[in-house]
Amino acid sequence: MKILGIIPSRYGSTRFPGKPLVDINGKTMIQRVYEQAQQAGHLTDVVVATDDTRIVEHVKSFNGKVILTSSNHESGTDRCAEVVRQLDDEFQVVINIQGDEPFIDPNQINQLCQCFDDEKTDIATLIKKVDNQEELFNPNKPKVIIDGNNFALLFSRATIPYLKGWDKDLWLSKYTFYKHIGIYGYRTPVLKKIAQLPVSNLEKAEGLEQLRWLENELNVKVAITSHEAISIDTPEDLEKITFK
Repeated sequence: MKILGIIPSRYGSTRFPGKPLVDINGKTMIQRVYEQAQQAGHLTDVVVATDDTRIVEHVKSFNGKVILTSSNHESGTDRCAEVVRQLDDEFQVVINIQGDEPFIDPNQINQLCQCFDDEKTDIATLIKKVDNQEELFNPNKPKVIIDGNNFALLFSRATIPYLKGWDKDLWLSKYTFYKHIGIYGYRTPVLKKIAQLPVSNLEKAEGLEQLRWLENELNVKVAITSHEAISIDTPEDLEKITFK
């Protein structure tokens, strides 16, 4: 099975313009993401998908592979779909790698790739056990319920499931809750399909695109990780980074 890692990279971030080219201890963010992805042994190849010629030229400067895509995409998923259309089904699976996680763990990428060993898997993503009260009730940390075969049943910004009869201070001791880690893999035909699906009612209600997939009866396989990479959304987030 040939698996392509795609790193969507947009120059015009509202909160952090030029973010992919910011210097992080001698290397740009996009170069660090690219090099981490290359360490994932399950990937056949890695490419950056961008809408900006400055990023194109920079990726070429460190001998990376890059494809110039439309500037009209609303999401990284749509940008990935354009890439696979350009490559004419050369790859069976695509991993959508976040371009703002300069220290993403290659093992997490491999975990996603392994989800497609199950023929029932249409889409794959990661989840992590919730281990504190702040995360448990934080609507910005979407939760997920899974079945016995590690397929997602529901995603929500609410704390799910609701534990009837128990004080909320005890919930973490009574049930294992999982939060969603936003990295995805798709079978190539599925990626093309979801790029054409209209926004669903659940997606509108919660602001979570993965609900569109569930409403359209796509099977979302999850892998459980114990790691959560640092995401750089604002210049202030750079202060989170430490080097040994």
